[in-house]
Amino acid sequence: MKTSPLLRSLVLSLTLLTSVPSFAAVKKEFNVCWTIYAGWMPWGTISNEKIIDKWASKYGIKINIVQLNDYIESINQYTAGQFDGCTMTNMDALTIPAAGGVDSTALITGSYSDGNDGVVLKGTDKKLSDLKGMSVYLPELSVSHYLLVRGLEKAGLQEKDVKVVNTSDADIVSSFGTSGVRAAVAWNPQLSVIKKTPQTSEVFSSSQVPGELIDMMVVNTQTLKDNPALGKALTGAWFEMMAKMKAGDSQALSAMAADSGTDLAGYQAQLKTTHLFWTPADTLAFISSPDLAKTMQRVAQFSFDKGLLGEGAQSADFIGMTFPGNVTLGDAANRKLRFDDSYLKLAAAGQL
Repeated sequence: MKTSPLLRSLVLSLTLLTSVPSFAAVKKEFNVCWTIYAGWMPWGTISNEKIIDKWASKYGIKINIVQLNDYIESINQYTAGQFDGCTMTNMDALTIPAAGGVDSTALITGSYSDGNDGVVLKGTDKKLSDLKGMSVYLPELSVSHYLLVRGLEKAGLQEKDVKVVNTSDADIVSSFGTSGVRAAVAWNPQLSVIKKTPQTSEVFSSSQVPGELIDMMVVNTQTLKDNPALGKALTGAWFEMMAKMKAGDSQALSAMAADSGTDLAGYQAQLKTTHLFWTPADTLAFISSPDLAKTMQRVAQFSFDKGLLGEGAQSADFIGMTFPGNVTLGDAANRKLRFDDSYLKLAAAGQL
């Protein structure tokens, strides 16, 4: 899911220059994209089992759900207007489309990492404070980097107390296997492989910062405004699948497992460290909590410190973000990321 965003600014610039955005208007056919990750596997099965066709037909539209192989590239394509919506994390929604000037709405906050990301040290009974003075290997500027900073804060340390060594997610397992590497930050499935290394300690995980690494379906705000049928169909299809998964539908779960390259037991293990919101009411409670705004404030500060909010950003408040209850953080004149509860309310009331 979370490929390191190295050179993403350059790639995004080239994508925007070579693409013709699909400007929002009333239309009948839509394209949304997703990439492989435990919390996003339902989108593939929603498509393959034609659940999306049923909901789209109800509103007189057609929705094509397209799986892409490269996570960052999928977000770049969405940002360039090639897709009407796409799966992405809260941090990447802020630093790619929003920072790129594309007003985007988090239509469905489907889950958050609840142990899928972790900090691992070699040695038994190690603690977070043991990181001081160490080189830590991770994909720089990714959610792994964010998780490290959050862990250091909780240990009373700062990023300057360690040395971050940029390492791609593809190389993180092999790097940890070398004698010179003592600490790494990774996400699943790489994390589970690293944790199997003898005499290692996981000293911090995303389960200790619940609700901060969020997995979402993001839709172009103007497209959604012009085409509420899109929001209704996507939301209805998603929660129909959540109900099937919560009920233990083995056919659906087995299909997701196969799509993610594992068996049913393997996928269920991934789901144990993925906090899915099974119902619209659960999701509403999460996005309506003041904790979400606090989390996004932290994410914005981290992103600004790393230069991810764009050249014009003078502070972490550069990009405006809106939340349920008419709450706005950042620049109200530059609102580019919105957490919308209107479709969730319809779903919770059974009005979709």
